[in-house]
Amino acid sequence: MGPFLLSLEIIGATAVLVVLALLAVVVRRRTLIGRVGSFDCSVRTESRGRRHWTLGVARYEVDRLDWYRMFSFSLRPSCSYARGALDVAGRREPGGAEALAVQPGAIVVECRHRGQDLEMAMSPDAYTGLASWLESSPPGHNVNVA
Repeated sequence: MGPFLLSLEIIGATAVLVVLALLAVVVRRRTLIGRVGSFDCSVRTESRGRRHWTLGVARYEVDRLDWYRMFSFSLRPSCSYARGALDVAGRREPGGAEALAVQPGAIVVECRHRGQDLEMAMSPDAYTGLASWLESSPPGHNVNVA
């Protein structure tokens, strides 16, 4: 009976840890999305020569756009994009398999940040907010919004 009971305790402890981890991710997401200036935003990144979409939450700060990975425990942003270095080149509808990788109804915003191409997928309302935030930058900042 001893080894069987030990196995059940290990399985039970593992299940509790998994539930606590999922709960932590959900609470973190709710905290991030509940702040003023936050919106759902997927970012297309490149790693090991492959490009893929990553779900996340973006939040406006005074001089930057912070982006937080959706499934993470970190309280720090995964990426920060400086307001003065972020240019919007265009926007388009997601096509093909890309439409399944981003939020429903999202548009893809093609950007450039410090010489690097960047794509973000967000709702049309979030794009309007992004364009307004970029256009309202202080004088002297070169802002390009397509």
